[in-house]
Amino acid sequence: MKVAIDASNGMAGKMVPIIFNDLPKKIVPLNFQHTGRFRHQPNPLIEKNLAQVKAAVKKNKCDFGICFDGDGDRLIMVDEKGRTIGCDLMTALMAPYFLKKQPKSTIVYDLRSSLVVAEEIIKNGGTPRRERVGHVFMKKAMRDSHAIFGGELSGHFYYRDNFCTDSGLITLVYILNIVSEANLLLSELVAPLRRYHSSGEVNFRVDDKRAKIDELAAKYRDGEIDYLDGVTVRYKDWWFNCRPSNTEPLLRLNVEAKTKELFKEKFGELEKQLGKPV
Repeated sequence: MKVAIDASNGMAGKMVPIIFNDLPKKIVPLNFQHTGRFRHQPNPLIEKNLAQVKAAVKKNKCDFGICFDGDGDRLIMVDEKGRTIGCDLMTALMAPYFLKKQPKSTIVYDLRSSLVVAEEIIKNGGTPRRERVGHVFMKKAMRDSHAIFGGELSGHFYYRDNFCTDSGLITLVYILNIVSEANLLLSELVAPLRRYHSSGEVNFRVDDKRAKIDELAAKYRDGEIDYLDGVTVRYKDWWFNCRPSNTEPLLRLNVEAKTKELFKEKFGELEKQLGKPV
């Protein structure tokens, strides 16, 4: 197996060689140096920061690529074609692995995640637990439900066997196991999970966040509504969540639909109410 790993000039550049160098696989290292300078911003959630690892995967014919953040606790995957894999799809991909080890376990996921996550957990005999965004809430939910695994859209993945805390390196180990055992290309493993059309998290500048959330709840009151984190409204063929930033005058929107056409229609409808993305 050959894997391109972008350490973002951060801690993964120290940890990965120590942990993985004696394993029967080849690492294509990117930005493992520590000089106080960053080749790109050490945030893999920003798509442009994945350019190097995508290019390295294609050039070196890697099985997949990983980009870590600066302190090595978050990561993003790209498949052998250089296509980004959302962290909710990673959670859906990893869930069956844990449910085989311990059937009927709970798996926690953050409420921004695609519907595919809960569907895959249920399909494989597990119990999905939907939770609000953030370290504190995910870890508490893991402990309260004795969950075996949890995934967050931010690139944090949590493990009961790691005291319900997150680890980028443990995630890399499990991903290596899953891909090697499957005997399929990563793109082939993920393809069945790409069955919805999603916006990802989009930010809008809104000064009165509470009033705007109330306005959205009123407009879409014919849907199934909850206020676990901001407002979530679900219909049979689409849903959205709109939640406030705790530190900025921003509302963060996630929209998902069963068809591309419906997604465009509903995202455009919500955009008209929230303004231009920032």
